[in-house]
Amino acid sequence: MGTYFVQSFGCRATQADGAAIERQLLDRGLARAGTAGEAEVVVLNTCTVTASADQDVRSTIRRIYRENPSTRILVTGCYAQRAPEEIASLPGVSLVVGNSHKHEIADRVVPLTTAHGFVPLAEIGSAAAPSVIIGDIFAHTELLAAPVFDGEDPAEKTRPNLKVQDGCNNRCSFCIIPFVRGRSRSLQLEHVIRETGALVARGYREIVLSGINLGRWGRDLTPQMSFATMLRAILENTTIEKLRISSVEPMDWSNELIELAATSPRVAKHAHVPLQSGSDRVLRAMHRKYRPWHYADRIERIRAAMPDAAIGADVMVGFPGEADDDFEQTRALIERLPFTYLHVFTYSSRSGTPSAAMPGQVPVQVARERNRILRDLAARKKRAFMGSFIGRDLDAITLTHFNGARTEALSDNYLKLFVTGSCLPNQTVRVRVQSFDGDALVGAPSSLD
Repeated sequence: MGTYFVQSFGCRATQADGAAIERQLLDRGLARAGTAGEAEVVVLNTCTVTASADQDVRSTIRRIYRENPSTRILVTGCYAQRAPEEIASLPGVSLVVGNSHKHEIADRVVPLTTAHGFVPLAEIGSAAAPSVIIGDIFAHTELLAAPVFDGEDPAEKTRPNLKVQDGCNNRCSFCIIPFVRGRSRSLQLEHVIRETGALVARGYREIVLSGINLGRWGRDLTPQMSFATMLRAILENTTIEKLRISSVEPMDWSNELIELAATSPRVAKHAHVPLQSGSDRVLRAMHRKYRPWHYADRIERIRAAMPDAAIGADVMVGFPGEADDDFEQTRALIERLPFTYLHVFTYSSRSGTPSAAMPGQVPVQVARERNRILRDLAARKKRAFMGSFIGRDLDAITLTHFNGARTEALSDNYLKLFVTGSCLPNQTVRVRVQSFDGDALVGAPSSLD
């Protein structure tokens, strides 16, 4: 039996892709190795959203090759689609497979294992076994989606991702992702319901719906459907206890979606709404499809409908031409709006995007200072949000044991909890919050299911 190891980098959609690859490999009779160093074939499922993401992949390749030169390294994902020859030039890489052919990964891995006879290294790169397999991503229609696979146990792992959408039709000036993921495409509704039902049957209580541009789900289907329609269908046709929405663009947080999230106890009270900038001028340069006042209206509507919800955003600092006043507009908007956490990123130039050629590149030290200011602001907001729940009850799902005496959990509204006592993972629990412990709350269970 051949052995493999899959490592995924980046977003939830990439993690779901990695799960799909694992399921394909298991279906073909391969065995999962415990570590990359123990595997005959290592599949690196990559991200390329920033230069540092690329660097993480290159460092991982070098480490694996140094520790076990006989391991066959197959690189796929977004970095592989964007710069295949760059990856293929690294020592230890046997195959590079772009997103355009990711659905064929299992067919490419099996011949590389001893169970099926190693392809000699000398043949890698020949016409019979090309080192780079890549095609037109915009002609790509496959959508991998597999949140669960043989051997995965809900008693050890909770909150699987279900990728229901891939690709993006937007053209934000800083973003390379549409060029490595292709057009927006949706998982058929019956497939979404079937996958959700399979997760329920295996004992999962909470799933995370994910995608590259999740709120666009259904726009490419015939007939067209909305993301809210899909949520209602899942709720009506499955018994999943909790649905969590990963990230939805502000213009896709419709009144219908807000009402559904607010009124259904089976939808987690959590909204992640990418912002990027609070400056109208910068948003226009980014080719974002909303203005600061549109964004603020959506956030205020979400907070009014869900007073205890977690509300988070992605924010970028250092976009080309971002002046001090632009940054101050961003800071002031964040200060005013009821965010409970932020993901703050420093702009990273991506070759092939319009912003890479824009004038006014922001000095690194200036961008870092702006990043620090927003992180400090986000930390204050998060602390205040957490503190508002001391003495109150929160519904949560248990994750892992912690030091034998406490169990880590995640609340419905996306707060990290330490629950006193030892609980099995994947249990729903009501927690009476008592205190802080760093970036987590601590409490005692008042009920457990």
